[in-house]
Amino acid sequence: MGDYEEFEGALDARGMRLAVVAGRFNAHVTRPLVDGAQRALEELGLAPSAVPVHWVPGAFEIPLVAKRLAGSGAYDAIVCLGAVIRGDTSHFEYVAGPCAEGIARAGLDTGVPVVFGVLTTDDVQQAMDRAGGRHGNKGEEAARTAVEMVTLMRILPGGPPRC
Repeated sequence: MGDYEEFEGALDARGMRLAVVAGRFNAHVTRPLVDGAQRALEELGLAPSAVPVHWVPGAFEIPLVAKRLAGSGAYDAIVCLGAVIRGDTSHFEYVAGPCAEGIARAGLDTGVPVVFGVLTTDDVQQAMDRAGGRHGNKGEEAARTAVEMVTLMRILPGGPPRC
């Protein structure tokens, strides 16, 4: 390896303050994502009861609530979960892109990790495959990403001092 310092987050959620924002539209997909996120957080040391889930009408509304929560100072990270499934109309393009951009902006604007766990798939089967099916559970992955980002942000220079 090189002669340089490396930084990496850890998968230890004990004592973290996390929240989930989930889109109710396509709830048959989103509910398993939320369950997966809660399961992963519990495995990492955080009780599901300690992680509030904020349900919004759909993926388009996720960024606004995520930004409000991230900016509140009450949370170390926000996990955003939802499903946008391509259909026969242009609805997909009007929702998926702005949702992704808004989630990214919420994190950049607040300095709090805001994790993108919104599925953007061509059909329902692809979504189900990623919500606990043959491609795993992307809700679990998003929760693990949030925990890793919180621990990484805590050790990076330039952040506020932690008590």
